[in-house]
Amino acid sequence: MAEAPQNNDKSKYLREEYVARINRVIDYIELNIEKDLTLETLADVACFSRFHFHRIFGAIVGETLNQFIQRIRVEKAASKLMHNPKKSITQIALECGFSSSATFARAFKDAFGISASEWRSGGYLQDRKIRKTESKLDQAPRKIEKEFDISSKYIQSETITKIWRIGMKNKSQIQANVEVKDMPELSVAYVRHIGPYKGDAELFGRLFEKLMTWAGPRGLLNSPDVQVLSVYYDDPDITDDDKLRVDACVTVPEDTNVDGDIGKMIVPGGKYAVAHFELAVDEFEDAWNAIFGGWLPGSGYQPADGPSYELCLNSPEEHPESKHIVDICIPVKPL
Repeated sequence: MAEAPQNNDKSKYLREEYVARINRVIDYIELNIEKDLTLETLADVACFSRFHFHRIFGAIVGETLNQFIQRIRVEKAASKLMHNPKKSITQIALECGFSSSATFARAFKDAFGISASEWRSGGYLQDRKIRKTESKLDQAPRKIEKEFDISSKYIQSETITKIWRIGMKNKSQIQANVEVKDMPELSVAYVRHIGPYKGDAELFGRLFEKLMTWAGPRGLLNSPDVQVLSVYYDDPDITDDDKLRVDACVTVPEDTNVDGDIGKMIVPGGKYAVAHFELAVDEFEDAWNAIFGGWLPGSGYQPADGPSYELCLNSPEEHPESKHIVDICIPVKPL
């Protein structure tokens, strides 16, 4: 751990250290959601006294530890119910850490006001958290064909690879190639934000400025292999805006030491749908919708467990149209 600054910086240092420890707990919960997440285990992850940890977590996150774990579990289950139609409700409940189907049923009803089976059969279209898009979602099955042009082709290389082409009929400038491929595991340093982020370019600018100000002097940006990415954990159509999580990340060697509120984690490798876009700052939501609403339903794939991320491939200031060149990467598995 870095030596603590003195005088006026001490308070800032101490708060950053608290945030870093709580972020480690959030990372642990995300990776172990199916396990019995006891107060003792999580307090040990944070290196806080078990007696005080619960209060510290609530003060920093804005939810009690139990509320946070329960919400993450039920929201993951809600997403799985939408995207995994062949998987039983009981199996999804157990995968998300609920001890029984009865416990899950009560928690789900408390969170969404309807049963899991009602949610899966279309009740999510009426949920209060996505009412703002209800009129679009009600027509989703037939509007997919109207809003998107989806084509595919096979190319011959060392292996036969299928590549899809997405075009939005009403926004012809938003187009992408999608390829399903194996992505490597990434060791990253990150700055985390919890709260609204949609369309907030200034927020992302601040997060990455803070991250690069830390990484630059440590020589972590000198390698030509450095990658910059944004990692997303929650479904914005399910999770309230003030609880959404996003990490601004840069790849670093696994033995890199971090300090303060700069965290370090492993972004899992595996099979991902990788969609290549050139986007204006206000087109990111359309791009994500094109993948989930246009490409995914007819692809033969479904979302797999794990966070999605955007690989940032350019500096938009250097693009002639100030566009962001990105790969949107979504973990997938066969339907």
